Amino acid sequence: MDKNLNKFIYDRHSNIIFSLQNSRIRGIKFHNKILTLKPDTLFRYIDNEEKEYTGEICFKNCDLDLCSVLIFNKTLGKGRFMGNAVSLEEFMGSHKDSEFEIITEGYFGNTTTYSGWLWDEGKNPVSAIMYIWNSGNMEYCIDGEI
Repeated sequence: MDKNLNKFIYDRHSNIIFSLQNSRIRGIKFHNKILTLKPDTLFRYIDNEEKEYTGEICFKNCDLDLCSVLIFNKTLGKGRFMGNAVSLEEFMGSHKDSEFEIITEGYFGNTTTYSGWLWDEGKNPVSAIMYIWNSGNMEYCIDGEI
């Protein structure tokens, strides 16, 4: 990991430090029990102003067997819909060129839930829900100056 990153550990008993709402996850990696998400933007509200940053979110001691993604056949709203549940590992392989746009985020104990739209090139977006389970820290690794 780059030494020019500022790291912020998410305190599970406090408010979130950065928001991912409207961010697009453009890359997902898993190595040595660390799941890394690469969003295009992280948002932080400081001094009555929203500021944008780049960086990564790292989930330490992540268990991929307990992580999954629900992928629907359309964007959810009204009417009937269908979908599939896949493991996060399968999702990383089959949707590596997709972008996951986060609309809502939830943090509950050791579980993180992101819901939003899955964008595949040349196709209309579909709704998706990502479940991440980790027992270690969740770190925001921000590029450059804060």
